[in-house]
Amino acid sequence: MPVTANSNIQLGTAGEAAAARYLETCGFKIIETDFRTKQAQIDIIAQDQQTICFIEVKTRRSLRKGLPRESVTLKKQKKIVQGALFYIKNRKLGDSGIRFDVVEVFSTNNSGFEFNLIKNAFQPG
Repeated sequence: MPVTANSNIQLGTAGEAAAARYLETCGFKIIETDFRTKQAQIDIIAQDQQTICFIEVKTRRSLRKGLPRESVTLKKQKKIVQGALFYIKNRKLGDSGIRFDVVEVFSTNNSGFEFNLIKNAFQPG
């Protein structure tokens, strides 16, 4: 069965939902999902103890195109940082500690997922 754009979108959506559930089991409090501005989209905003985390989720069926984290390019990182700064300013969270994480989601053959959480995956600037 060929992979279509629609099936990739469905996989990504399912991966993001599964990642949110996974993060909750790791002690994160999910604040918001699919946060959007004109310039940016952030998959998950969560709180890990006293830190606000801006989390990019990348889901893959295979490693043919490399590790999921490798698709979080410098350009993508800059957009996430822009979105995070907008979020912090509008929510008046200037005193909060922040972090940028990536969750790699691997689709398994039995319709499940495996996860790799990369805390501090990148730094702003």
